[in-house]
Amino acid sequence: MMNAVFAKTIYTGKKIVSDAYIVFNKQKVCGISSSKEAALVGKFAVITPAFVDAHSHIGMSRAGEPGDQGESNDQSESILALADALDSVQMDDSALTDAVEMGVLYSCVVPGSGNIIGGRSAVIRNYAQTSTGALIARAGLKSAFGFNPMKTKSWKGKRPTTRMGALAILRSKFDEVQQKAQKYRHAKGSKKHDISFSAEEVVLQDVLARKTPLRAHVHKIDDIAALLRLVDDFKIKLIVDHALDVHQAQIFQELKRRKIPVVYGPVDAFAYKVELKHESWRNIRHLIDSKVEFGLMSDHPVTLARQLFMQTRWFIRAGLSKQGAIELISRKNARILGIDDRIGTLEKGKWASFICWNGDPFDLASYPVAVYGEGKLVYAA
Repeated sequence: MMNAVFAKTIYTGKKIVSDAYIVFNKQKVCGISSSKEAALVGKFAVITPAFVDAHSHIGMSRAGEPGDQGESNDQSESILALADALDSVQMDDSALTDAVEMGVLYSCVVPGSGNIIGGRSAVIRNYAQTSTGALIARAGLKSAFGFNPMKTKSWKGKRPTTRMGALAILRSKFDEVQQKAQKYRHAKGSKKHDISFSAEEVVLQDVLARKTPLRAHVHKIDDIAALLRLVDDFKIKLIVDHALDVHQAQIFQELKRRKIPVVYGPVDAFAYKVELKHESWRNIRHLIDSKVEFGLMSDHPVTLARQLFMQTRWFIRAGLSKQGAIELISRKNARILGIDDRIGTLEKGKWASFICWNGDPFDLASYPVAVYGEGKLVYAA
């Protein structure tokens, strides 16, 4: 059975359509039409695609629990390639419900930034019953550079005390795995059976083979420059996360040249450490002017996932259109995460995941009155 919702304004994730119906079946969008062509289940002022949070710790650092019970960082070792963010996600985190009510239906949950390699990311449905049912994709291996890994001197395992120490530890690990992989490729016949790879080495080998992107926590210009030297040495696939301290255009221009995307933010966070001393919403102009591919993060709980949409006001102030602002947390985030074949726009064949608003979303008095996830009503005001 097909259903339809009507809106005066529909942001499809690529364009704006007026006075139209979204027709959908059990899970997917069948099309956008000027006639309802199906059972009408609601009329609304505005409809937008569901929002996608491209970098979050939701479900790991949980609302109502003491900070020392949070699970964003494991302190046992500085390289934890086998750690999986999904294993620490608890779906009873009330922040997930809050996010769904504001249309943030999908989150890329990543381990924290205390470790040089923190572990695997997990793109989840925020409205799922269990963490197994929540998982829809992987979107890279989390890494961290700059101040964060060097501040963990009191944690267990082999720890860096400087930026160069953190990069040295990672270079050594990459070099070890790379040499072993080369030895295996050059071996013949029975000699191949003498070379085996640990589970950790398989994960890192996928990074070196560009099968898995490195999701790099990094803020400062020269930390990104050092990271790009690592990219040059090992030819890895990279996604830059944060970049809040970048206050000059050149580094974004270089990322654009290299086709390296940025998951920017969180814009409304307090600059609580030295590596954020140049942080300002005004840095957004360098991001926009460079034309680098970028999306936005909440970095929940640094800023709340439910407030992800609020960050777009700064981008409108910097010159983006309303449509362009909505794209940042729908189509563009989905593309960076590699899930734009399913979500991010309201095109035929995509999941019917969308937000129904009582007015202009950019009006402070407006809010979602209905939210659909994959064709099902997951929230109603």
